Amino acid sequence: MRKSASLVVGALGAGLLLAGALTAVSVEPGPVVPPPAAPSSAAEAAAAPPVETAAAADGTGGVIAWGNGIWQQRPVPAGLTAGVAEVRVGGVHALARKADGTVVAWGNNTYGQTVVPAAAQGATALAAGWGHSLALKNGGVVAWGNDWFGQLKIPDAAKAGVTAISAFGFHSLALKQGGQVVSWGLRDDVPPEAQSGVSAIAVGGDHNLVLKNGGVIAWGGNEWGQLDVPAAAKSGVTAISAGWEHSLALKSDGTVIAWGNNEYKQTDVPATAVGVKAIAAGWTHSVALLSTGKVIAWGWSNSSATAVPATAGSGVFAIAAADRFSLALK
Repeated sequence: MRKSASLVVGALGAGLLLAGALTAVSVEPGPVVPPPAAPSSAAEAAAAPPVETAAAADGTGGVIAWGNGIWQQRPVPAGLTAGVAEVRVGGVHALARKADGTVVAWGNNTYGQTVVPAAAQGATALAAGWGHSLALKNGGVVAWGNDWFGQLKIPDAAKAGVTAISAFGFHSLALKQGGQVVSWGLRDDVPPEAQSGVSAIAVGGDHNLVLKNGGVIAWGGNEWGQLDVPAAAKSGVTAISAGWEHSLALKSDGTVIAWGNNEYKQTDVPATAVGVKAIAAGWTHSVALLSTGKVIAWGWSNSSATAVPATAGSGVFAIAAADRFSLALK
């Protein structure tokens, strides 16, 4: 369950800059999620929160970045022009995993989320929450960074036998062998139908998606209908992604289904989204990778969130998105 009913995570998308003792001041229009001081109470917490290369034969490449990047996510650190196998974006930071398992983190480091612990090196998968980071290594989860709601307190069930990880806001999911889902952090509930047979997981701002038998199951906060799974997403789905308050599903025919908050048109799937092979939901924008290797984006257009650079027009093989910021591998 959610740890405190008074915590309204959606407040992070209200277009406020929170500083010092969480006093709101005006900034550019649109959702901003900066790193405030650690909350002293649940009430305070309610207000809280490019490089072009060719893909290598081993499925690695170089990092391309675009969007806001106000928390030092740009420029991309040196050493990520080639040999990168995975990228993830958090609320105020970014992660990359190289082919040899080396983990690189950059961006805002208020909570130590970019100081990669030795235990995370050699990882096989990564995930990034608003201000915390996860790595999967030898079947167990390693966590570092922000710990306001116990994001770093890994449950015993997630210390072995884990096959996939996901994070976005202030909580995380792990997928176990056999399809069991483990949740911890701000939201730690898992419905009975997600306790076995799950094949994929996706964490949103205050909601979760899982894929089971080709259909999407959702739970958590539903202020914007992000749990109202359309009939088209209840079968034939091959991939899922959860944004701050919206959800995406990729069908086996390469079409995208989107639902939830559409304040910034993040669920208005464009006609060009055909032959899609990967999806990524950000805070208020959505990104898709076409079978041609081209990246397209829609939704929140300020701060260049949807201004996909020409370098991502072909040859891309992986994408990631979060707060008005996106990464791709080419």
